[in-house]
Amino acid sequence: MKYLAAVILLIGCSLTSLSQTYEIGGFLGGSNYIGDIGKTNYIAPNNLAFGGIFKWNRSARHSFRGTIILSDISGDDAESSEERRKQRGYSFKNSILEASLGIEFTFWEFNLHSGYPQTTPYLYTGLTYFGYNSLYKRSGSDIMIEYDNAGSFAIPMVVGLKTSIGTRFVLGMEIGARYTFTDNLDGSNPTGGLENEDTLKFGNINSDDWYVFTGVTLTVTFGREPCYCNF
Repeated sequence: MKYLAAVILLIGCSLTSLSQTYEIGGFLGGSNYIGDIGKTNYIAPNNLAFGGIFKWNRSARHSFRGTIILSDISGDDAESSEERRKQRGYSFKNSILEASLGIEFTFWEFNLHSGYPQTTPYLYTGLTYFGYNSLYKRSGSDIMIEYDNAGSFAIPMVVGLKTSIGTRFVLGMEIGARYTFTDNLDGSNPTGGLENEDTLKFGNINSDDWYVFTGVTLTVTFGREPCYCNF
């Protein structure tokens, strides 16, 4: 009889796991890039960033998460604290559209069905793919030229704090750095048909670029209370 009860419980949890708590909402904040032009600050938003976010809360400690975020990025040597960059005087603008999938971990349990206010720090990581414009700087000119559309992968490293608002909303504040696998967000290391043109390269071509999103998320929850079963 006890084996039958265990089987029934397992089947019940398998069925109710299809009714997990989900969240859907938006992201709004700012972006900055870290590379071979302009400031070298890690957190210095200077362009608007916005997008959408979806979460599947698989347990009270982790969620599967997907985001799509659009933003411009830019850099200007005139705003740098390094005298060498100020004298060089380069600048650029680019745009990024990223899609990211990964796992969000909370520092402690975040149970939206507890009936009490919930607050917890969290970490997010996964895999990001983003599109951007390939750039190069024409010799003897300060003008950056777009010559192709490109895409690359990045590793997101996000830290944040979230809190429940009532029983249906979750407000989060986060800072997320993306380590990219390209060094040409700023036109310093052209790729494609220009990858062998050494005269077009500048800066540290052995170090890939980063970009950072800083902002807030607001999501609304839906779905029935999940069954978190451990065997």
